[in-house]
Amino acid sequence: MHRKDWGGDMKIAVFFPGIGYHCDKPLLYYSGKIAGQLQYELCRVNYVNLSRSLEEAFTQALAQAEEILAQIDWSRYEDIVFVSKSIGTVVAAAYAGKHGISCRNVYYTPVAQTFEFDPQPGLVFHGTADSWVETAVVTTKCREHDLPLHVIDGVDHSLEQKDDTMRSLCILQKVMELTKSYIADI
Repeated sequence: MHRKDWGGDMKIAVFFPGIGYHCDKPLLYYSGKIAGQLQYELCRVNYVNLSRSLEEAFTQALAQAEEILAQIDWSRYEDIVFVSKSIGTVVAAAYAGKHGISCRNVYYTPVAQTFEFDPQPGLVFHGTADSWVETAVVTTKCREHDLPLHVIDGVDHSLEQKDDTMRSLCILQKVMELTKSYIADI
């Protein structure tokens, strides 16, 4: 991670990927580009060798995040944004809670366990064809936690429309527009 003082308020965006959804995949790649253009310092938590079991993977990912983020002095930052995907949403919520970090969040396709960690304010994106969590669960939990939810009909856990690349690209553009608006609105 490279530290940059942009001459103004210190801002950091931390990216928590999923099990198979790394920071170079569209949602995290383009949200990282957006955060960088908005002059956020970027930190990408990249896990290695995660289990395919959700519980084991969470424990492993949280331990790796702890190690990767250990040197960050969170008090230096005026604005902290956690951008997370899938199991990364659980890791981000657990990490923020454990360390008392006040942050804003972009939750891409959170899994049900995310809501067990009292997630902080953020923007949530979910597809109705997500096989990892039911839409009713995400809708109910977002309402309980007062989290704005964007439900996209017919898209999967990657917010993509199976067999329709052009629709997937249109969805990605809309998701990135909403992400940019949220991140920029300090």
